Amino acid sequence: MPITREAVEAALRQYTDPHLDQDPVSAGCVRSIDINGDRVSVQLELGYAAGLFRSGWAQMLAMAIENLDGVSRADVQVDCLIKPHKAQEQLPALANVKNVIVVASGKGGVGKSTTAANLALALAREGARVGMLDADIYGPSQGIMFGIPEGSRPQIRNQSAFVPLEGYGVQVMSMAFLTDDKTPMVWRGPMVSGALLQLITQSIWNDLDYLVVDMPPGTGDIHLTLAQKVPVAGAVIVTTPQDLALLDAKRGVEMFNKVNIPVLGVVENMAVHICSNCGHVEHLFGEGGGSRLAADYHVELLASLPLSMAIRSQADAGKPTVVADPESQIAMIYQDMARKVGARISQGGMGASAMPNIVISDD
Repeated sequence: MPITREAVEAALRQYTDPHLDQDPVSAGCVRSIDINGDRVSVQLELGYAAGLFRSGWAQMLAMAIENLDGVSRADVQVDCLIKPHKAQEQLPALANVKNVIVVASGKGGVGKSTTAANLALALAREGARVGMLDADIYGPSQGIMFGIPEGSRPQIRNQSAFVPLEGYGVQVMSMAFLTDDKTPMVWRGPMVSGALLQLITQSIWNDLDYLVVDMPPGTGDIHLTLAQKVPVAGAVIVTTPQDLALLDAKRGVEMFNKVNIPVLGVVENMAVHICSNCGHVEHLFGEGGGSRLAADYHVELLASLPLSMAIRSQADAGKPTVVADPESQIAMIYQDMARKVGARISQGGMGASAMPNIVISDD
C-alpha cells in the first residue's frame, strides 16, 4: 500500500503538544508533508519559543510515522516562528517588540518579581529574544536579580532614548538604573504612569520576541495606564495558596478582564514546603488555591512552585534559578511555564475586542 498524507496526519494526531493541548495537525502546526517512496519528511512550525522541547518532540513524531507500514525513514523538522500579538487592536505596536507579557499580582510578597525574572530567562533559554521592563517604580528589583552591578547606567542616544542594559542575554530596563538606590520614589500616580510610559517607549529594544513587564502589586494607576497605552499580548497572575493572596489575585484577574487583556494563566508560589532535614511535606499557606483560582476563571494553572530557599537565595544573589541551576526540577517547572505562556499567546491572536473607555465621575 502506498503511503498517504492522510496516514501520516493520522500518526501525528496520536500525539498532543503538551503546551498547545492539541495535536500538531489540529493546532495548525504542519507546514509540509513530503512523501518520496518509503521516506517521509514533515515540517512543523510552532508559534512559541521551544528550543529545549522541539528536538525531543521531533524525534517522538518521527518514530510515530516510522511505525506506519511501508515507511523506512521519517524526518521531522520543528521550527519556532514567533509572531506579534496584542489584545488592544487600536494601539500601535511597540517598536522592535513583538509581544508584551505583564506579570502581576494583587498583593506584594507573593514572588511576582522572581517569577517574572525566571519567566524572562526561561524564554531566553528556549531561544527567544527577550527584554525585561521593571515597572515596579516604587520597588525596582530586576537589576539585582539579573546580576547588573549597582550604579550601572544605560547609554543615552539622541538625548532622549535609553539603551537597555543586559543580564544573562536578556535586555533589562528599570527605574533603578536612573536613580540612586537610596532615593525613594515619592511620586503621585500621574508621575509614576508617565515614568512607566517613558521607560517603555523611550527604551531602544533590540528585536524582541517577548518583553516581560514586572508590574507593581495592586490594581492602580500603572495598571490602567498600561492597559490604555501599551499593546499587551497577555497577563500572568502570580499568587500563593493563602486565602488573602487569592482574594487580591482575583481582583487582578477581574481588572485585566475589564480592560480586555487576556489572562494567560496563574502561577502559584509557595505551594508546599518540604523540610530539608526530614522530608516532611507541609502546606504552610493552604492547599490548592492556585488551582481553584484558575478553575474559577477558566484559565490554566501554569505552574505550582514550592516554598524553596534556593529560589529566594539564588534571586538575591543575582542569579535566578533558571541560570543558577538550569537542570534542577524547579528550573524545569519554569521552562515548562515559559513554553505554556508563549503557546497561550500564539493561540490568542488578535481576537480581543477594543478596550472600553474608563470614565471617572465625581458622583
